[in-house]
Amino acid sequence: MSAKTDRLLDVREAAERMGLKGERFPRRLVAERRIEYVKVGSHVRIRESAIDAYLAANTVEPIRRRPRSRALRRAA
Repeated sequence: MSAKTDRLLDVREAAERMGLKGERFPRRLVAERRIEYVKVGSHVRIRESAIDAYLAANTVEPIRRRPRSRALRRAA
């Protein structure tokens, strides 16, 4: 998404985009400077791309386990 079409979301909208019920976690991310944000006067706005980047950076991939061989199962 380009910067020109990247929407600025308020904290409530940011929470909704992250799939959260409340505003507490996005506010904590801003307070701890763990997510990029924009100050517009006294208001805090978070770019959609910043939310997407935060979610991508904190996504944990599942562990892919190799199937056990039959020889190992018989020995156990």
